[in-house]
Amino acid sequence: MDSRFLPVAALAASALLAQACATVSEPPPPGAAACSGCHAVSAKVDTPVPRIAGASADAIVKAMQEFRSGQRPATVMDRIAKGFTDEEVQAIAKWYSAQK
Repeated sequence: MDSRFLPVAALAASALLAQACATVSEPPPPGAAACSGCHAVSAKVDTPVPRIAGASADAIVKAMQEFRSGQRPATVMDRIAKGFTDEEVQAIAKWYSAQK
């Protein structure tokens, strides 16, 4: 490679690296942090409570609606679901579905 192009190549590489590092997930919406009290984030945790990180947003919304209406049996989720508005549920579901 011609040494005259080295600074240009280095600049291009650093720009790509900066762009990759700048990709940060959005902060959780209000209420989402409370979910991790029961829904484990780590796959290493053995729990009967389903993990919601990475689940489809539609599935999370549907579950919350079913808990709220009483269609889905629950111990505490029925009461928790009633504490969120539809907009809050949508935002939480969207955020959790984007988590890995």
